[in-house]
Amino acid sequence: MKIRHALIATAIALCLTAAACGNDSGDNGDDSSGTASGGSLTLSGQDFTEAAIMAAMYDQLLTNAGYDVTMKLVGTRDIYFPELKSGDVDVVPEYLGSFADFLNTTENGVNAEPIVSNDPQEELDAVKPMTDSSGITLLQPAGASDQNAFAVTKAFAEQNNLTTLSDLGDLGQPITLAGAPDCKGQKDCEAGLENVYGIDIEKILPLGFGTPQTVDSAASGESQLAEVGTTQGDLDESGLVILEDDQGIQAAENLIPAINTDFLNDHPDVADVLNPLADVLTTEDLADLNGKVALDREKPEDVATQYLQDKGLL
Repeated sequence: MKIRHALIATAIALCLTAAACGNDSGDNGDDSSGTASGGSLTLSGQDFTEAAIMAAMYDQLLTNAGYDVTMKLVGTRDIYFPELKSGDVDVVPEYLGSFADFLNTTENGVNAEPIVSNDPQEELDAVKPMTDSSGITLLQPAGASDQNAFAVTKAFAEQNNLTTLSDLGDLGQPITLAGAPDCKGQKDCEAGLENVYGIDIEKILPLGFGTPQTVDSAASGESQLAEVGTTQGDLDESGLVILEDDQGIQAAENLIPAINTDFLNDHPDVADVLNPLADVLTTEDLADLNGKVALDREKPEDVATQYLQDKGLL
């Protein structure tokens, strides 16, 4: 089951209207010369909150390094992937597991043997032949990983001394789960919770992945478990806490730059520009940035600038 972004996709519609969520001209406001020594570069990605924040950070880092960046965010991976292969797009912020799964099914069909795992290095090794054949290079994965996750209320966790999904399984009580409609039978959702963790999923409420309805269902006590994302920005405010996936049923979804290989060969410094972000970006950082955009209505480019400055990268 591929990672979903229903909540943050809704939020980006607002921020795209208000802020354009990027910098189509390549001018982020601090390049007074209007020229770029690194040459022209096209940056793409998907148009939901988190991807827009990542694209804004890439934009600002690359512009600061002397590149004339053109930003074009689109709806789905299917749109920009052919352009990334052809070189019409040079750089994209990606999710390791989802990108590996996309390449695998694109190359080997929808019934291909899965190559994703909970280990990012294993995923990188497994997908490398496919990125090589596609003319794409993946740079260094960040510590930040936007995985599917499961949350309970803080009160429920404290009352039952829960920190992991194994703890919930050991509790031995029937659980109502609010989540995506396709959760049933999926190894990273109902099947994994039952077969790996021994959790008795009595009922599934198909309220969506990480949606306000799913969050409200758990917060109100209608359900005990909510399917959410690890970088979702509204959980703390709603009184929810994620239980650790200690048995690793979720694929590693580390944020990672995907670069057209020919472009990278011509501009090897791009790796030096983007890899330092991977050294500092954490899942907690990304959840905080998402919250600032989705909840506080700040602009993706503004929270990106502040974060990069705080980390000494700008």
